[in-house]
Formats: sequence, C-alpha cells, structure tokens
Amino acid sequence: MNDEKTPTPDNQQSFAEALAESFRYEEFSNGQLVSGHIMAVHGDIALVAVGGKTEAVMDRTELGELRPGDGLDAVVIATSPELRVSHRLAIERREREALRGAFANAVPVEGKITGRNKGGYDVSIAGIRAFCPMSQIDLGFPRNVDSFLGKTFRFRITELAEDLGSLVVSRALVLKEERDVVAEAAWANIAVGAEVEGTVKSIRDFGVFVDLGGVDGMIHLSELTHQFGARPSHVVKVGDTVRVKILEADREKNRIALSRKALEADPWAEVPERFPAGAPFEGKVARKAEFGLFVELLPGVDGLIHVSQLPPGMTADSPELAAGSHVTGWVRECDVERRRLSLTLRELAIGDPWAEAANRFPVGTLVDGLVEHVANFGIFVQLEPGLVALIPNSESDQPRGADMNAAFPPGSKVQATVLSVEPERKRISLSLKKAKDTRATKEFKKWAEQKQSERKPELTAFGAALMKALKK
Repeated sequence: MNDEKTPTPDNQQSFAEALAESFRYEEFSNGQLVSGHIMAVHGDIALVAVGGKTEAVMDRTELGELRPGDGLDAVVIATSPELRVSHRLAIERREREALRGAFANAVPVEGKITGRNKGGYDVSIAGIRAFCPMSQIDLGFPRNVDSFLGKTFRFRITELAEDLGSLVVSRALVLKEERDVVAEAAWANIAVGAEVEGTVKSIRDFGVFVDLGGVDGMIHLSELTHQFGARPSHVVKVGDTVRVKILEADREKNRIALSRKALEADPWAEVPERFPAGAPFEGKVARKAEFGLFVELLPGVDGLIHVSQLPPGMTADSPELAAGSHVTGWVRECDVERRRLSLTLRELAIGDPWAEAANRFPVGTLVDGLVEHVANFGIFVQLEPGLVALIPNSESDQPRGADMNAAFPPGSKVQATVLSVEPERKRISLSLKKAKDTRATKEFKKWAEQKQSERKPELTAFGAALMKALKK
C-alpha cells in the first residue's frame, strides 16, 4: 500500500514526460501572436489558457495589474519543453506596429526626452530610443537647450528603419501643424474694419507685433498712437492686451495691418475750439527742424513755429527754445483738415495794421524799429506787430561792400526816416541816410541853442571901466 502512494523514481519520470508531452503542440511556433486568458498564478509563473484547453506558461513579472480571468495577447517564445509565452513582447510588437502606422500616416506619437547630445536629443518612444535633431525640437532655435529634458511631448516620425533600429522624430513639425490649424481658425475671424483684441508679442523700433489668437498682426509705428515721436516701448509692453482695428488683411501674404490709434479719441477734435487763429497758446518744444520748431500743445497735437515767426534776435538754437522748454505765443493759422497749426512767438496785430499806416507813419517821420533780417537788397525792420518796412541798401548808412549782416544783426534797434508808404501794396520804405541827416540837423540846432543860452554879453570899454571901479 505504501508502494502505491509513494511514487517511484520511474513513476516520477513518467509523470514529467507526460506533462511535457502535453505542452507540445505542432500548431504553435516561436514568434506567433496568440490570445488567451489567465487561468491561475503559482509561484513565479502564471498559467495562460490559449487555444481552447491548451495551457501556456508565462513569467509572473509580466502580469502587471492583470489578474486571473483577465484576457491578454502574448507572443510564443518557446514550444518545448513547455509552451511558454510573453505578454511584454506582444505589447512591444503592437507598439512597433503602431509606430510603423504612425510613420506611414504622419500621426504624432508621444515621447519622453531622456537626454541630450551634441546634435540633438534622445527620446524614448514606446521603449524605443529615438533621435530628435536640435533644429527640430522647437519652431525656433531653443534659448535654453536643457529646458526640454525629462518632459514628454508629441513628435512626428520623419525616419524609420524596417527593424526600428533607427528612429528620427521632429517636434517642430507637430508645432507647425498645430499652429497652422489655429491660424486657419483665426483667419476665419479676420476682416478689414473689425475691432479685435490681441496680446503684444514683440516690440520693434518700427512697430509692435500682436498675437490675435493664432495669427500675428503688426501695428506700424504711425498707427500706434496719436502722440508724435512716442517710442513703441513707452506705449505698450510685451504681454499687454490691446484692442486694435484691422486695416488690412492679406491671407496669401499672411500679412495683417493693425491700428491702435484708430480706436483712440482724436485729439484734433477739440483743436478748432481751443486753438482758433489769433488765440494764445502755451506748449512744450517737442523737436527742431531746419525750418522751425514743433511745439506740443496737446498729446498728439503739434504746431509749427517757422523760423520767420521767432522774435527778432532769437534763433532756433537759442537756449530758451531747447527741447522740452515751455513757450507761449499766438496761433497764426488753424487748418484742421490738413491737421496743421501755424504758430508765432511774435505779438499779432489787432485788425489790419496797414489800414491807417499812411496816417501813423507820414513821409519824413523819424521812426524806431527792430531789425528782422537782412536780405541781399536791404534790411527788413518791424515797426509794430504785422507792420514791416524795408531799408534799401542804397538808403543804409553803410559803405558799398560792407557786411550788412554784421552791421544790422536781427533784434538790433534802428532809427530811420519814412521815405514812402504804400498801404495797398503793403510797403513802407525807410532811409537811414535821411534819418542821420535829420538827427545831425536836430543835434546842431540843439547845440546852437544851448550855446546861445550859455553865451555871456560882451562889455564895452565904459562897462569894463565901471566894473573895475566897482571892484575897487
């Protein structure tokens, strides 16, 4: 009875052979993909039912989260002495096939950047090592090449060897495709005249680039603000949200022109009321030009003081007219349609100064004036606001060939005699020569009168004798 219960060595060998024989099936071959379910787990192995009642052995470490009763795919790795399968190889095979399909159909795949080398990055995709060139990690060359390490991104497979021994990927292609999709959607909302919001992306000297939600537009410097000469970086900052008006949209050229100024209040709207012709003004010298000075009266509103409208003796380079200096004067002309303001620092005439010029300055009158400027043919002299007379060179008191500019600097005072007055032609001619003669005559008469009053009466002989006697 003990012999029946205790197997002999021969019986044990027969049992092992029988078990091994039960696992030998000609219908299975190495590398074959099979489907089944987990029957049981014993020690370091799991029993997997494949093909009906056929049992296969699988390493328990490949189970992961699988439990008895769960289905799975596996690859046959041995048929003798027992049928042995691998779930891990089935997963790898499926992933490799997926990689080939992704490559064939340009479908992005996920990969984790595990390292960096001289030419690019090492990327792990489904357990397979791939290579991403440095130029393909972003749309532009990365500023911080190590900022991508350890992160997971989507990649496009650009090169794939048959045995998957060589795998090259690109993140830039994925980003470009995503950008194009977003841009296409953004263009659907772009229309000339529309008002949209965007984010300041970058700032240049010539303008500002704005992200409109997938497509970029540019605000040219001239469309940034009404304020003249403002630097873009002083108006907006990167990251600011701005509201703009679309001036131009060219899909073929991928160009969008924007205006921020168009949505600002027009500062010229109040100019006609605040700065009519003849009104006084107060402003700040903004900049200089060869022909004059530009003065800021309001943000976005500049007026011009032509050099001819500076007071006699003052030039554009005078210290009191330096950039930033405050000046006061009068408005000569206001042209809102052309957005021009003509200013002057000279006192404006009240009414027409030529109307009574003949009565106020009759011929022969000695008048005082300020030299405005010197021309080739004579000296222009201001007699009063709006009334300028001419001293011809022939009527000056200078010899032929003299330096008239040195003799008559702007702002210097002169006294001249009126030669003629022509109100209809707005001309008054003066003479320094006659004034000099007149002054000489007057001075002589004055001198003669003074001498006459100072002259003592002459004594006769009798008077002298009388004075002598009185002294004794």
